[in-house]
Amino acid sequence: MSETVNVTIPHRLGEDAALRRLKAGFAHIRDRLGALIAIEQENWQADTVQFQMRGLGQTAAGRIVVLDDCVRVDITLPWLLARLADRLLPALRSETAKLLKPPA
Repeated sequence: MSETVNVTIPHRLGEDAALRRLKAGFAHIRDRLGALIAIEQENWQADTVQFQMRGLGQTAAGRIVVLDDCVRVDITLPWLLARLADRLLPALRSETAKLLKPPA
């Protein structure tokens, strides 16, 4: 049975800057985590990306909406990944927050 998880990550970048960083972040995921997580589909339309990814032999689908002050992530996880959601969500929040951190 699948489960949808929702995460909201606040930021202070504005929509355009946050969008640029997230697009670069998807490229980074492919380069850095390709052995663990594969993004199989990525479809950007304005401030929203629909994606499908594979990890641990499981496929998950989601949507990320970039707003002026936050990023909303909705991911539908298959049963195995849903059981690991408590461990996966903190990493998702942390990695996304790093991408959205304002320059020092």
